[in-house]
Amino acid sequence: MPAGRIILGISGSSGVIYGIRLLEALRKYSSSEIHLVLSPAAEDNIRIETAYKVEDVKALGHVVYRHTNLAASISSGSFRTDGMVVVPCSMKSLSEIAYSNSNNLLARAADVCLKERRKLVLVPRETPLHKGHLEMMLRVTDLGGIVLLPVPSFYHAPQTIDDVINQTIGKILDQFDIEHDLFRRWHGG
Repeated sequence: MPAGRIILGISGSSGVIYGIRLLEALRKYSSSEIHLVLSPAAEDNIRIETAYKVEDVKALGHVVYRHTNLAASISSGSFRTDGMVVVPCSMKSLSEIAYSNSNNLLARAADVCLKERRKLVLVPRETPLHKGHLEMMLRVTDLGGIVLLPVPSFYHAPQTIDDVINQTIGKILDQFDIEHDLFRRWHGG
């Protein structure tokens, strides 16, 4: 296995900038090989919400898979990885993952991480939440996944939207023990 392999799934929720920024941060702070899966709705949201071209986002991944390719290497537990992040994670993707509905590669790769006891970090981007959303988050947590809501902290005195986004990206990198300088850490009052 190379220095590491991280799977990044970007689903169709609003907030695709989180996934793009994570790609950029992994390129900057990690030597891990990035395996990227974009849902069709994620591609739509890249075009709607950002100035990025879908092809430029795909170019940030080392290996890019079609969302429908259930024969991809990341669909098998025998293909070793350090884990997976789904950011943003739509409620549809959360539901597929929570209930092991592996009808696309993003959900299948997440299911593989859970069954192999590998790190799975989901970053749902929805508000408000109803009981069904919360129950799915609890279910994923019970299965061994980590739900990391993109809730900003303010102790580091963010000045821009980028500062707020970077704090969440830093929290994701922390889950994989990847050193970074994306936000100022709390050291007491």
